[in-house]
Amino acid sequence: MARPTPPTRSQRLRRRLATYNWRRVGVLATISFVLSASLVLYLFGFGDRFVGRLASAFFVGFCLLSVTFLAVIPFIGWASTHWFGKSWLGAPTPAPARRASQPNRQPAGPRRSPILP
Repeated sequence: MARPTPPTRSQRLRRRLATYNWRRVGVLATISFVLSASLVLYLFGFGDRFVGRLASAFFVGFCLLSVTFLAVIPFIGWASTHWFGKSWLGAPTPAPARRASQPNRQPAGPRRSPILP
């Protein structure tokens, strides 16, 4: 019996990209475009090199937002469940342990310098 051939790398990439949540990427792109356009218009107006400044500001803003919301935040959720356990996420904070009170001591007298009389 012949084994089925495994999918190629490009087939796996196409399948993964087809199931990706593109709506989230669109929302991030829209937010970064609006923020970068308002920032460039506020700082420089419609003066020279408007499109270049807008493109670079959009690229930087989109990269920062996408790395934050598509990579860092999901990684924190994954790491908290896999490294600390599922009980760690929903476990209530334990009450601090009570210590037995120490007997009352006499307050120490004033400190005296060994150099000064």
